Amino acid sequence: MPPSRYLGAAAVAALLSSVVNAQAGPIEEIVVTADGSQVTLPDPYAGGQVARGGRFGLLGNLDMMDVPFTATAYTEQLMRDQQSRSVADVLQNDPVVRVAKGFGNFQELYVIRGFPVFSDDMTYNGLYGILPRQYVAAELLERVEVFRGANSFLNGAAPGGSGVGGAFNLVPKRAPAEPLTRLTVGFESDALPHAALDAGRRFGAADAVGVRVNLLHRDGETAVDGQDRTLTAAALGTDYQGERLRLAADVGYQDHRIDAPRPSVTPLGEIPDPADADANFAQPWTYTDEEQLFGVVRAEYDLSPSVTVWAAAGGRSGEERNLLSNPSAFADGSTTAYRFDNAREDTIFSADAGLRGDFRTGAVGHTVTLSASTISIESDNAYAFSSFAGFAGDLYDPKDVTAPAPDFFVGGDLSAPGKTEDVRNRSLALADMVSLLDDRLLLTLGLRYQEIDTRTYDYDSGAELSRYDESRVTPVAGAVLRFGERWSVYGNYAEGLVPGETAPAASGGVPIVNAGETFDPYQAEQYELGVKFDGGSLGASAALFSLSRPSSLVENNVFSADGEQRNRGLELSAFGEPLAGFRVLGGLTWLDAELTATQGGVNQGNDAVGVPELQASVNLEWDLPAVPGLTVDGRLVHTGEQYADAANTVRVDDWTRLDVGVRYATRLFDRAATLRARLENVTGEDYWASVGGFPGSNYLVLGTPRTLLLSATVDF
Repeated sequence: MPPSRYLGAAAVAALLSSVVNAQAGPIEEIVVTADGSQVTLPDPYAGGQVARGGRFGLLGNLDMMDVPFTATAYTEQLMRDQQSRSVADVLQNDPVVRVAKGFGNFQELYVIRGFPVFSDDMTYNGLYGILPRQYVAAELLERVEVFRGANSFLNGAAPGGSGVGGAFNLVPKRAPAEPLTRLTVGFESDALPHAALDAGRRFGAADAVGVRVNLLHRDGETAVDGQDRTLTAAALGTDYQGERLRLAADVGYQDHRIDAPRPSVTPLGEIPDPADADANFAQPWTYTDEEQLFGVVRAEYDLSPSVTVWAAAGGRSGEERNLLSNPSAFADGSTTAYRFDNAREDTIFSADAGLRGDFRTGAVGHTVTLSASTISIESDNAYAFSSFAGFAGDLYDPKDVTAPAPDFFVGGDLSAPGKTEDVRNRSLALADMVSLLDDRLLLTLGLRYQEIDTRTYDYDSGAELSRYDESRVTPVAGAVLRFGERWSVYGNYAEGLVPGETAPAASGGVPIVNAGETFDPYQAEQYELGVKFDGGSLGASAALFSLSRPSSLVENNVFSADGEQRNRGLELSAFGEPLAGFRVLGGLTWLDAELTATQGGVNQGNDAVGVPELQASVNLEWDLPAVPGLTVDGRLVHTGEQYADAANTVRVDDWTRLDVGVRYATRLFDRAATLRARLENVTGEDYWASVGGFPGSNYLVLGTPRTLLLSATVDF
């Protein structure tokens, strides 16, 4: 029996033991606090850039020192001060995360602990599938919460099949205690103005009812030559904070279009030198456009001082249209490309419900949580390619060509795409957070039963092509030992779960003898040890982890799931305000990503594609004592070399980017106002920011050019 099964059995035994003890011993009720709430958020930490904790899946919102995992929750204040435009901008501050793009599109994609998380595998107020699929405006968000490590027990399996290395939860804005009417106008680089309105009020007895409205519009040319962005977004958030009942309801709309979006580049052999960071080798007839309507309702109710129930439901209706042409490039920069059109429409429903009870059995405290969740996703798709013979181009001297006809390889009707995928995921989870030794020792034990049901359909006829219906049990076991108020050490065993693959008809031009065979879900395994420090004004954490994920391979014409990638690493993070007016945020990550099982042993022991050995992000802020209201900040982002092939023969150079900012808080016409200026990529570095991001791919994404951001905010 493998170690994971022993640990899973131990978790079951511990849970059963807890239940038996609860029945046999005297039960004493304890008072529920805000910990574990599905609605109430942890307070900001010193300095206001991150929160004291965040959402840990079905366990709800918890303090960072009480859980056997690491996470960082970035606040709305940080996003506003840094003039963040999207989730990707916020995550530039995280030393464990690197930002990439989706495969063949302009979806934001995040690599955490060396494994990708697709943007459609983020949660919105705890629910999968609700968020806009490719881009989320930062102006709509109260928190961006980053969970590090395998998380299928806490969140369930991500419906898009990613999320092995971590998870992201986005929290919508809530009405503050004081009335808010905030107008921001700004300007980005050459010709991209924007305006945003943020208004919030509380009403009723004890200000129990809150309403928050956010409106945003951007329209113009970005810092990339000839690339135009139009973004319109709106969000309405309401909440009710009663004595026993807490409610939150949010609805959002986002329409996002980019014309002549600079594409990613697939290398053909040696890596070409990066083009100028502001250059654009996109064809002028390309574009990406998505329109999304989304919303979620969440409620929790205290049945008694020790028992709380909750329920949440949400959905999204989205449409996407893309006309793309992503080049492949030789070492000298010459390229070949073809046209790719696609249309996509999504209809999604997602829900969860649960019950949490606190009780004591003698000197042992328990917080038992039972949770059920479901998500259904119907996707309608169509595509069309021009001839794969393509047309020639050059990264360094791009020329416009007439758009070729998309009639070479066609699936479905672009004007009315048909259903091509139907996903139904369901799960049931049970957890017990046990406190011992006067709450100095905290144990987290749990199991999640997960069903994954996926059906695919022919693009043209609509006939069912395949069905995948499998289930798995995912365990978790963790412990936290507190040393006074400042120190804790922790450890965990956790698993990730992604749907298994179906053997294709052929691979690399070779027929597959077991074509059509569907494999069991992939279960990634994680072992982690760490230490946390909370000095009140300065927080820090260190973590050692090993995370392995099975992968597919072909050997002797047989497709199997016998491959494996193992990522081991060390993470160091720090945050807070150690000195009055001086704030620090960031850290570093060392990664060893190894191919531990490969086809016929070829490339075994090599480094994985697109995973740097070292990455660091450090952000410093200082309120200048000599000029009240004036703050300067600087951020350094470093990413080490990355291999671009499994044979480890070609690699992308390391890069370092410097961003600086200044803001001045003052009063204009007797109103509180803040003036901000920020310069990203100060030194104008030209660099390939990432390699790949989609399994088996090695495409390159050019880094952000020097970008000037100016804005003025006035509170009325």
